[in-house]
Amino acid sequence: MKLKYFSHSSFQITTDSGLVLLIDPFLDDNPTSPVSSDQVGADFIVLTHAHGDHLGDGFKIAARTDPLFICVNELASYCSEKGFRAHNMHIGGSYAFDFGSLKFTIAHHGSMTPEGTYGGEPAGVVLSIDGKTLYHTGDTGLFYDMKLIGEMTSLDYMLVPIGDNFTMGIVDAVKAVELANPGIAIPMHYNTFPVIEADPQEFRKGVEAIGKQAVVMGFGDEIVL
Repeated sequence: MKLKYFSHSSFQITTDSGLVLLIDPFLDDNPTSPVSSDQVGADFIVLTHAHGDHLGDGFKIAARTDPLFICVNELASYCSEKGFRAHNMHIGGSYAFDFGSLKFTIAHHGSMTPEGTYGGEPAGVVLSIDGKTLYHTGDTGLFYDMKLIGEMTSLDYMLVPIGDNFTMGIVDAVKAVELANPGIAIPMHYNTFPVIEADPQEFRKGVEAIGKQAVVMGFGDEIVL
């Protein structure tokens, strides 16, 4: 399995069987994205919430490639109303897809589409694919149940926001890693806009100071999990 980071909270997962998942594909209006929406495709699009920098270019990509949207109930219904295929879920529920299993977790944030439609509860997502488990926290503040998430599921990778202002900053993000106890932490949701400028190397040093491992992915980097 491969993980590619497009910047902000946007990731691409390519499974060993060749299936492609996009998470929060915010590309065209993202000044840090190395690709545009017409350069990527997907079999599945996972949305953590409905804000424009997370729903992003999902509909543009879907119009070309007909993926299945996977999101909480209200947001999935919104995708369906727009004419796209969607699988409705909610926080705490899991489901086995062709690529593996997916479970939504809580996230402390908001969720409204760019046109003002309520998008349901914001969420994080735990993905179990090709023998690895990855926790994308979504946009969130720090919460103690991250410890429970790590206790219930052995996490190989944790994708955690560090940009502050709208989400956790570096100090809280390091604490989140301590609570969830992943094998490797990867910072996200930073430097897209001036208000969320942050130094990912400072996060890495903080994670290493608590005896954990962090990997800073450059925008456009791809790693094998």
